[in-house]
Amino acid sequence: MMGMPITVEVVAQAEAVATNAAIADVFLFFDYVDRTFSPYKADSEISRLNQGHLTLATVSNPVRHILALAEETKRDTNGYFDVYRQGVCDPSGLVKGWAIYNAAAMLAERGFRHYFVEAGGDIQAMGHNEAGEAWRVGIRNPFNMHEIVKVLSICDCGVATSGTYVRGQHIYNPKTMTPLNSDVLSLTVIGPNIYEADRFATAAFAMGAAGIEFIERLEGFEGYQIDQHGMATFTSGFAAWEAR
Repeated sequence: MMGMPITVEVVAQAEAVATNAAIADVFLFFDYVDRTFSPYKADSEISRLNQGHLTLATVSNPVRHILALAEETKRDTNGYFDVYRQGVCDPSGLVKGWAIYNAAAMLAERGFRHYFVEAGGDIQAMGHNEAGEAWRVGIRNPFNMHEIVKVLSICDCGVATSGTYVRGQHIYNPKTMTPLNSDVLSLTVIGPNIYEADRFATAAFAMGAAGIEFIERLEGFEGYQIDQHGMATFTSGFAAWEAR
C-alpha cells in the first residue's frame, strides 16, 4: 500500500475483535491516503490537480491542509523542502509521515496506549511492546540492507530515515532544482512524532552534509547520518536513544 510495506502492531487492551477492527480501519485510512495523494494514480486528487482538472480552490480539505503544511515546512527549513518541482506537485515527502501520525492517532482515539505503526521504514511508536519494554528499531546499513548498524530503544516518538540506498536518487535540491549532489547516503531522525521527524529528515537530507547540523539545532530532535565513505555523524543527544 502506498508503494511500500506497512506494519501495524497493537498490544491488545481490548477484545481481539475490537483490536482487529481498529487495525482494519487504520489500513482503510492508508488506502484512502494512497488514493487521494498518490502522484502515480491518474485519478488521485494530486494527479487531477497536476492535470489541471482541479484547482487549489476545488481540492478537498485534506489536500488543502497538506499543501498548507508543505508551505509551513518550506518556511521552517529555509526552502529545503518544496512539494513543487517544475510546476508539478508531489507531496509524498510529507504525506507518509502525516499518514502514519494520523493512523496512530486513530488507535489512540480507540483507547489503545501501546502500539507501533510503520510505513516504508518510518515509525510512530507509543507506549511499550508486548514484553512491556520499549520498542526496538534498527537503523540499516546503507551498504548492506541485511545489516543493522544501530538499534534504538524508543517510546512515544517517531523515527524517520531519508536516503537513496533503497529507491536510488529521488531527492533533489529545491534551491537549485537539480538532483542532489551529496556524500550522504542516509539520515535518520528521531522526533516527538513521526510527522515532525519525517518532514525534517527529508529537508535535512536535501541539505547534504549540513543536514545533521540542522537537526542538531532543532530542539527535541536527534539524528544519525551515514556518508558514502561509511562514516557516521550523529547529534549530541543521539546516544540516549541507543538500546542498551
